[in-house]
Amino acid sequence: MDKLLIRGGRRLQGDVTISGAKNAALPDLCAALLSAEPVTLANVPQLQDVNTTLKLLANMGVQAERHGDDPDRVTLDAGQVNNPEAPYELVKTMRASILVLGPLLARFGRARVSLPGGCAIGSRPVDQHIKGLQAMGAQITVEHGYIEARTPVGADGQPTRLKGARITTDMVTVTGTENFLMAASLAEGETILENAAQEPEISDLAELLIAMGAKIEGHGTHRIRIQGVDKLHGLTSAKAHQIIPDRIETGTFLCAVGAAGGDVTLHRAEAAHLESVIEKLREAGIQITVGQGTIRVQADARPRSVGFRTREYPAFPTDMQAQFMALNCVAEGTAVIHETIFENRFMHVNELDRLGARIEVDGHSAVVTGVPKLSGATVMATDLRASASLVIAGLVAEGETLVDRIYHLDRGYDRMEAKLRGIGASIERVKG
Repeated sequence: MDKLLIRGGRRLQGDVTISGAKNAALPDLCAALLSAEPVTLANVPQLQDVNTTLKLLANMGVQAERHGDDPDRVTLDAGQVNNPEAPYELVKTMRASILVLGPLLARFGRARVSLPGGCAIGSRPVDQHIKGLQAMGAQITVEHGYIEARTPVGADGQPTRLKGARITTDMVTVTGTENFLMAASLAEGETILENAAQEPEISDLAELLIAMGAKIEGHGTHRIRIQGVDKLHGLTSAKAHQIIPDRIETGTFLCAVGAAGGDVTLHRAEAAHLESVIEKLREAGIQITVGQGTIRVQADARPRSVGFRTREYPAFPTDMQAQFMALNCVAEGTAVIHETIFENRFMHVNELDRLGARIEVDGHSAVVTGVPKLSGATVMATDLRASASLVIAGLVAEGETLVDRIYHLDRGYDRMEAKLRGIGASIERVKG
């Protein structure tokens, strides 16, 4: 099993190119199921979760190919789908697999999807997905660990189309909003999504669907209106959909430089998607300069502690909580962090403590008292963003830090250690 060996204490200097957003790429890949014509996506990150999604789609009969001259460009052809099922073996490692449910139902009138797995950071129930699709006329049961979904059979013996509906979820759900967007694009009539998620990844998916012929208004707000169409067309390579930059990878590198010190410019970055994090970094005394598609981060002194509360977008993202906590571990002062999204998202605290951090957890809050220095040790990643926090801590710790179970990191960061080496970090992948 691979591990990361980090020798801390080096300032970071240079340039980093941000990859496409994982949380946009996964629903975009699944959206290819909505058309019988090839769909080309650009800026697709090379991640384990992307590879798992491509295997899942291939299992259904989707042909997918990365372009040899541009491996971040992928063409998917769902013209010969013959198995509308997502089996447990492929779904167990990735909760985003639930995103095939909506498009399969919308185009084929049936789907069999295993209840998903993924990071053990807390409950993310699929009941909102089921509730919304049932409102659109789907007949759904959950048996033997699988969601069995169908549309009613018409007089001709063929599955009928989903029906437009007004859907109001009990809480804001990103993947739920994405499933409903895809399903409603081919439904009969109008669908209105109330309490919709506003994340940039939602707008990215909506723009892809619009380019394929969908009629969508209001994406990026809490109320989205979709007028269903009879079919969606594909996208040629010349008209490929460009996936947005990964705002969480961007934020992770900003925190890494803020903690370790240095002067780094991030390219192909979108500051408008990360305003809450940038604001907190500036409060910490870190200089952030925003350009056209670039963000320059300069840190020449020990940062100041900054507290925050995670909330749905556009507030501070839960996916940045662990990385900013690592920054606070070496900051001057004490900060309180409130986690309001996932109940188990402080699992990295014990590992940060092994490096010499001072953190006290009380329910959904963590009090972080900064220390002048951390010391290297062997630590274990427990989920995707926790692994990134341990890498950041390792960059500033004295001596060597060995991060185990980095398969979590590979799920969501595109060649992270190579990018860090490119800006001066001493980090290498070793076999355990």
